[in-house]
Amino acid sequence: MKLEQIQVKSIDEIRQEMLETVTCSKSDIFQISEQCRQDYNKLTNELAEIKLTMAKLLEEGEQLRSQVQKARNKLSKVSRNFKNFTEQEIRKAYEQAHQLQMDLSINDQLKKQLLEKSNDLEYRLIGLTETIERADQLISQISVVMNYLQSDLKQFGEAYEHAKAKQDFGLKIIEAQEEERKRLSREIHDGPAQMLANVIVRSDLIERVYREEGPEASLVEIQSFKKMIRSALYEVRRIIYDLRPMALDDLGLVPTLRKYLQTIEEYHNHSRIEFEMIGHELRLPPKYEVALFRLIQESVQNALKHANAGQIKVRLELSTTAVLVMIKDNGVGFDMNQKKPESFGMIGMKERVDLLNGEITFDSKMGKGTTVSIRVPLIN
Repeated sequence: MKLEQIQVKSIDEIRQEMLETVTCSKSDIFQISEQCRQDYNKLTNELAEIKLTMAKLLEEGEQLRSQVQKARNKLSKVSRNFKNFTEQEIRKAYEQAHQLQMDLSINDQLKKQLLEKSNDLEYRLIGLTETIERADQLISQISVVMNYLQSDLKQFGEAYEHAKAKQDFGLKIIEAQEEERKRLSREIHDGPAQMLANVIVRSDLIERVYREEGPEASLVEIQSFKKMIRSALYEVRRIIYDLRPMALDDLGLVPTLRKYLQTIEEYHNHSRIEFEMIGHELRLPPKYEVALFRLIQESVQNALKHANAGQIKVRLELSTTAVLVMIKDNGVGFDMNQKKPESFGMIGMKERVDLLNGEITFDSKMGKGTTVSIRVPLIN
């Protein structure tokens, strides 16, 4: 048996085991979600009953207070004119006032207990809502993984079996990754982004939960909560853009890159990003545009995240024979002889350039910034 056949068989076996494990996990999470939904409905009904009982107790309490006041007035009248009433009338007035006061105390105690129970149920409902939403997110994410295991990895094994050259094999992987990013971009847009927008509506619930702390404290809490949600929503949309800019397919590399760098500069307002375009804005084959965009994106993100760069220069030169790219920053730099976690990103960038028969070099010194130079030949 050939080595390639053994490797493909191993991949299929691993894929099947992973698929079975993920399927079981999805089933467990679904059961948790369904149990939480049942508990949520049960608590919702219980909360509704408590609110009805509270309304009745409030009405009875108002009646009792009125009766207590009348009994006290009568008792006061009896006390002032003690000699004008019989012993039985006096005893009845005292007993009636005492009984009404006891009934009012019991009414107040019941309302207090129901209020505490109502607050506890609302807290639990919030927790269940968050658990249900998280479970739904996990189920959606697991579905993505299952689709990947059922289709993409199977295609990976078949491609591995029939691949004739390292370059073709690598390019297929890149294309599969880009297709996956497109799909994830749509799912995130239709899922988490919409849910985050709906969370703002739930801020009204916080007003009721924190009603006992006073209007000013609850209002500050709600405003802070809404601000946090809006920031999270902006972050999700930014991730969508990073996963796969739609303009890359429609407009091409240069306009998309220009817009991306402008957006990143606005997001990281402490850093300035300069973009220089040399030559004509030519449309390149999709695999070149995607690869070059990812390479520049990776370099800029590294400069912002790891180098703390205050200024980044991106220069793109297009000709009919080659593409030249330079990304230069004034960040902290790094020792090229010392292996760091970000070196794995450098390896990935080198592999991506190799698949295009290109060249990439890194020039960096501690405190002197970093320069990334890329050259990719264009095959007519």
